[in-house]
Amino acid sequence: MRLLRILTAGESHGPGLTGIIEGMPAGLALDAAYIDEQLARRQWGHGRGARMKIEKDRVVIRGGVRRGRTLGSPIALHIENRDWKNWREVMRVEAGGDETLKAVHIPRPGHADYPGAMKYGHRDLRDVLERASARETAARVALGSVARRFLEEFGIHVASRVVSIGGEVDDTDADAFPVPELNACADSSPVRALGAKAARRMIAAIDAARRDGDTLGGEFEVRVAGLPAGLGSYVHWDRRIEGDLARAFMSLNAIKGVEVGMGFRAARLRGSAVHDELFWDPARGGVVRRSNRSGGIDGGVSTGEPLVVRAAMKPIATILRPLASVDLKKKKEARAHIERSDTCAVPAAAVIGESLAALELADAFLIKFGGDSIPEVRSHYESERRA
Repeated sequence: MRLLRILTAGESHGPGLTGIIEGMPAGLALDAAYIDEQLARRQWGHGRGARMKIEKDRVVIRGGVRRGRTLGSPIALHIENRDWKNWREVMRVEAGGDETLKAVHIPRPGHADYPGAMKYGHRDLRDVLERASARETAARVALGSVARRFLEEFGIHVASRVVSIGGEVDDTDADAFPVPELNACADSSPVRALGAKAARRMIAAIDAARRDGDTLGGEFEVRVAGLPAGLGSYVHWDRRIEGDLARAFMSLNAIKGVEVGMGFRAARLRGSAVHDELFWDPARGGVVRRSNRSGGIDGGVSTGEPLVVRAAMKPIATILRPLASVDLKKKKEARAHIERSDTCAVPAAAVIGESLAALELADAFLIKFGGDSIPEVRSHYESERRA
């Protein structure tokens, strides 16, 4: 069951990206500048490729907003691809033209190139890679920014940081940073790490990988503060909130693992070292937890503690010293195709993760507190809090 629905369209080197979000209540203050700020954050980060020097993402709101407020109707967003002018003939919509221009017949190991061609019967792998590209995530960041703006109306803040890149780990205690202040600290680092020494090691690892024509992955963490207890449900498998979050994070390009709270570490410990004990504290409103090992979710339901989600990103599949592959046209072994790409995109993935979390949490919030307008949702929310 979903109240918020999103849809994106567009190819990496096509005219642009379009996103639609349906179900956002009327009366939410929203403007393009707010969305552009998040789009810019997605483009930052040491290790990004030349494409980020070309694209300066700006959103155009094409529906669902009037005089700075949402109307309750679907919100349509568009992001122009500035590089489209250089690819106009390659990516032409009309029939005809030279079909051999920038055609791709050698798949990259680890990419959607080959399985995508097998699924849809494409002979030119560009018909796959243009949509499978992480360029699509710009549209999801734009849509997630609308959800973020909604959550802010209710004092809910979303932030992220990079935990590791290429095996270099930042062991800084993120609990020491209030979530509303976390992004300002992370964004001051070229790799969005909280620890300066760890950031220098990560930068050095990225530079070494770039010199070697290789790529690096890593881990990032998304934190959300201000969530009320009771989002999600334990009564059906498909209403568990960590299930929704895991699906959203696993939908992000190159993500191969997701964990909530202690995650995989909990599997190696006894229960007494994993579960959050409950205490009675009248000064803090009654039942409290003094730890948050569960990451803010128990039994598929938010606990009211900060949400902590981590994701593992594999190295990007486009490697400048390409791996062994097969030329599907010539039917013989060859080196994999090289497409313009990044050395490391973990810092950008962390920002994208914020938007994915915002979309899922805004949906869960509306399911519980619903309404067709912001004042109506606020009335339901405040009534629940008083109760």
